[in-house]
Amino acid sequence: MLSSKELQRYSRQIMLPQVGEDGQEKLASARIMIVGLGGLGSPAALYLAAAGIGELHLVDGDHVDLSNLQRQVLYKTNHQSKSKALVAAQQLAAANPTIRVYPHSQMANESWLREHVKQVDLVLDCTDNLDIRHTINRVCYAARRPVVMASVQGFSGQLISFDFSAGKGPCYACLFPPQQQVEVQNCSTAGVIGPALGVVGSMQALEAIKYLMGMSVSSLSTLHLIETETFALQTLQLRAHDSCAVCSA
Repeated sequence: MLSSKELQRYSRQIMLPQVGEDGQEKLASARIMIVGLGGLGSPAALYLAAAGIGELHLVDGDHVDLSNLQRQVLYKTNHQSKSKALVAAQQLAAANPTIRVYPHSQMANESWLREHVKQVDLVLDCTDNLDIRHTINRVCYAARRPVVMASVQGFSGQLISFDFSAGKGPCYACLFPPQQQVEVQNCSTAGVIGPALGVVGSMQALEAIKYLMGMSVSSLSTLHLIETETFALQTLQLRAHDSCAVCSA
């Protein structure tokens, strides 16, 4: 049951018919892991904390750099050289002291993820590394945990989510087979506009909230191509591949 302070804090979303007190209680009991606390993870984490997600696990082994501050809105100038996970946890706990926030100051490798993903209800992939993204996809599929994945380059974003609770595809490897050698640029090599990350990271948080409350998730097995320069949006429905090394085994 929600306390009087929680009813007041979340009143503006509780009044929504899609949420209500039952939906807010679902959020309060949910556990989310955010892998990557950069340009996508920052806005996603802020909105999930503000929405009242009961438990957030923040995974990032990097430290705050001056070049991060143009887009990674969790951090301030005086946070330079400090652990992103630790600073993010402090910022989120200050924003909403009613939730539990656990920092994990390390890069996500497969063995660590296999041990910890099964302890959460949903994963947000906010990384900018193709190998880690495939690792998250494999681990979430094996653990039957849903995952919301996104990326942004320049003004262009991509968003897709997968529900592996039934142990079925499609999955990220159906979209980008790992055996294909694809050169993927990131913020460091190609550049990025900060608000585009804010838009797509907020969409990740929204899709996670909708999933946890049992609402329809528009990005489920559907790739959204988001052009923030023109506000154009395209979608591509993804089907499972019979030859997929992850979900067809």
